[in-house]
Amino acid sequence: MSVLPESSQSLNLREQVESLLPSWRSWYPSLFDAAADLGLIRARVCSPSSLLLSNRHAAVQQEALQAFKEKWMVEDEPEPPRLPFRLQRMPPRPQNQQQKQPLRKWRR
Repeated sequence: MSVLPESSQSLNLREQVESLLPSWRSWYPSLFDAAADLGLIRARVCSPSSLLLSNRHAAVQQEALQAFKEKWMVEDEPEPPRLPFRLQRMPPRPQNQQQKQPLRKWRR
């Protein structure tokens, strides 16, 4: 759900706050406090296991990529068709006692 109309989506955060609350500086100590109260930005609650910095960066990067694709109407490139991969079965080894040889140790 968006607080601003669709035409305002291209505005940066400061412009969005100023359009909704022109005198925000007299009420709030920072732009982010004003934006949070206006519902323009939201904190996300996450599990402790997701606090690993690399995981957080991957999620943020994925969200940014998705937002970019939606804004510029970029479509994913189709993946090339995957060929079926089959493992070939090896013939069973003979259970003959004569074929089993002891391991030889290599000497230098």
